[in-house]
Amino acid sequence: MTCTRMSSPNSGPTLAAAASHASPPMPVKTKEDERTFVMVVDDSITVRRVTERLLERNGMRVVTAKDGVDAVSMLREHRPDIILLDIEMPRMDGYEAVRQIRKRPGGDTLPVVALTASAYLEQRPEILAAGCDEMIFKPYQEHEIFDTMAR
Repeated sequence: MTCTRMSSPNSGPTLAAAASHASPPMPVKTKEDERTFVMVVDDSITVRRVTERLLERNGMRVVTAKDGVDAVSMLREHRPDIILLDIEMPRMDGYEAVRQIRKRPGGDTLPVVALTASAYLEQRPEILAAGCDEMIFKPYQEHEIFDTMAR
């Protein structure tokens, strides 16, 4: 997979600030399973299941989370290659979740793709400014997921 995220010199907190609320580092992917590892975050169980099945049918490993709180928490134990993240969710929305992900060690290079049904094209700059690398509208076509992941 070639999707990467580059951070700018001014995109993160200072070293002293980071040390004051340091999160544990994201676990490293083991050599036991070389398949692409995707985290799907969506409050809709239907979207989570459909997306999970689609990705698994295409040879990927998948972990799901029902909202941003669960996703950020799960990053303590999982190091996905990419996150597919809904924007509108209860408890912690996608905007806050991606900000939290970016603060974690290794989070600045983790590709995050917003999957959203409620976003308008005009919201794209706001979604990207929050930290997402790309945006896909729901309902999505299968090729949109794979085309975006290939970038």
